[in-house]
Amino acid sequence: MSSAAERPIRVIQMGLGPIGQRTVAYLAERNGIELVGAIDIDPDKQGQDVGVLSGTESLGVQVEAEAEAVLQREADVVLLTTSSQFTQLKSQLESCIKAGKSVVSTCEELAFPFETDPELAVHIDQLAREHQVAVLGTGVNPGFLMDALPIFLTSVCRQVDRVLVERFQDASIRRLPFQQKIGAGLTPEEFEEKRQSGKIRHVGFSESIRMIAGALGWKLDKVEDIVAPVIAEKATGSQFIQVEVGQCAGLRQLGYGYLNGEQVITLELQAYLGHPEPRDTVTVYGDPEIHSNIAGGVNGDVATCSMVLNALQAVQNAAPGLRTMADVPLTHWYGQR
Repeated sequence: MSSAAERPIRVIQMGLGPIGQRTVAYLAERNGIELVGAIDIDPDKQGQDVGVLSGTESLGVQVEAEAEAVLQREADVVLLTTSSQFTQLKSQLESCIKAGKSVVSTCEELAFPFETDPELAVHIDQLAREHQVAVLGTGVNPGFLMDALPIFLTSVCRQVDRVLVERFQDASIRRLPFQQKIGAGLTPEEFEEKRQSGKIRHVGFSESIRMIAGALGWKLDKVEDIVAPVIAEKATGSQFIQVEVGQCAGLRQLGYGYLNGEQVITLELQAYLGHPEPRDTVTVYGDPEIHSNIAGGVNGDVATCSMVLNALQAVQNAAPGLRTMADVPLTHWYGQR
């Protein structure tokens, strides 16, 4: 595969919702990456210049509906930002792979699907190997803060006993779909109804826990994923949603991984409007004990779109197959100057 040092990495953007559009805008700022196609099923977006649609300069690339035709163009990687559910991505992944394109996707369930959906994971892995391309699910979480970062921090440890990751977010600065996903503005009864149907949660906790365990060589007994509402004690809101006292401002989600009956991995997400102490913290208990804290936390939308672009080189240099952030080359920012 050619590297960005030899020529720009040629990409196709598939999916132009908020994350897809922001990714295109960031791409337009970067040297070393060339956009050669854009795909979306929304008729209102088709025919528009994808740069203008994404709030940046004209890029000379129109949004098209026919994925199969666009995928036949000379390109290295497809940036796939269409769904959080692995099963919903099946046909899109198959089309990209059969066209000989590697894939970087923001699909949370694709980050580590080998235990949650082993049959589909094996199918995609084998297909990618057959066509000599790599497929990677990544983003900020899963993909970095709650899995790849803690895994990397264990590099200097003589012994690891347990891992704690805490992500506290003021969700008022996030996009509307995220605020809706965490249940902001719902009554407690509405929250519970949506929680039971799986519509209220952060997707990817189980994948992050299993990625950490796999990297550390731990065969977990079980994984738990618990979601509860954060009830507003005072009125709060964002530019999209107003929350009154007694309504849900967001959620608290806890994920646990157990080894021999002992809790060895703990993930905690607090995401609600008006969180007073946003931060991203990783604690590795072992020898030595490692404590990493990002005061103020990482903006999830900025980081997700940046990670997708920064993973392009890693995917091009990865072995064919369905890959994870634990087994691709180290990702980092890059840009030709």
